[in-house]
Amino acid sequence: MKKIVPFVVLIAAAGAGAAWYAGVPQRYGYFLPAPQTEQIFGNVDIRQVSLGFRVNGRLSAVAVEEGDAVKVGDVLARLDAAPFEIAVRAAEENVAALQATLNKLKAGARPSEIEKARAAYQEQVASLANAELALSRADQLRTQGTVAQSSLDAATATKDMTSARVASAKAALDLIEEGTRAEDIAAAEAQLGAAEAQLDAARTSLADTELKAPANGVIQSRVSEPGSIVASSTSVLVLAQNEPVWVRAYVSEADLGRVHPGLKVKVTSDGSTGAGYEGQVGFISPVAEFTPKSVETPDLRTDLVYRLRIIVDHPGKDLRQGMPVTVHLPPMADEAK
Repeated sequence: MKKIVPFVVLIAAAGAGAAWYAGVPQRYGYFLPAPQTEQIFGNVDIRQVSLGFRVNGRLSAVAVEEGDAVKVGDVLARLDAAPFEIAVRAAEENVAALQATLNKLKAGARPSEIEKARAAYQEQVASLANAELALSRADQLRTQGTVAQSSLDAATATKDMTSARVASAKAALDLIEEGTRAEDIAAAEAQLGAAEAQLDAARTSLADTELKAPANGVIQSRVSEPGSIVASSTSVLVLAQNEPVWVRAYVSEADLGRVHPGLKVKVTSDGSTGAGYEGQVGFISPVAEFTPKSVETPDLRTDLVYRLRIIVDHPGKDLRQGMPVTVHLPPMADEAK
């Protein structure tokens, strides 16, 4: 019995020593090396596009339902295009009218118009000759005293008026032969350019009455229904993109040194039946998250995590938006290669 008592005491002392040694890290503020993590967890990032029209109007049709798979360029919804078609026709007519005006200015007068102006000038020249002859006769008769002074004055006035008409006809002929001024052509060209820009804007608005898929994906939400009056900022559909597939994961501070941009990893999901998907780390957040305060004790520092973005190469259909996934880090020996 006396031999058993020292043995029990020895065992108790050993247990107390082990308990004391286990409490040393917490008591003196240091840790034994933590085991390296071989996998981290995250979710497939949800990349959504809120789809709407760039113009206001009445929603006439929605061609897709929630859950439909769409390809880039597919028509998803339409607005009532009638008002926009009218605006396009009006703009086209305005452009045609201004183009005709410009063509007329550039072409100048027609030959028949020039001949008409020349004939009018010749007519006035002949009238001036007759007026000068009548004035000469009236002057002679006045000298002889056979006509009154008023007759001479009337002949003089007629001659002066006819001379003015000749000058006017000559100026009109010169102007029509010279053609349109360059300034008038430039002004007409500017007006035509403005009208063409308005036509382009009207055509763009007409094209915007069709809502097309900007990327391959799945319709996640159908927000508006036909008959609704939608503004340019109104969301009609929500599209979840298929690619690129990014995984949002978190790594602890202790394992932060194991990851770096470009690190090759493997991504698997709970329902994966194959070997998973290859990926690589594309982004590491420079800021720790879930940090209680700026200064941490050694035991609290183990709770700090950093956000990673992992780009999945050639993802399959079993990786869906928001799905929880596991990211398998390479062994330390592989990382060093």
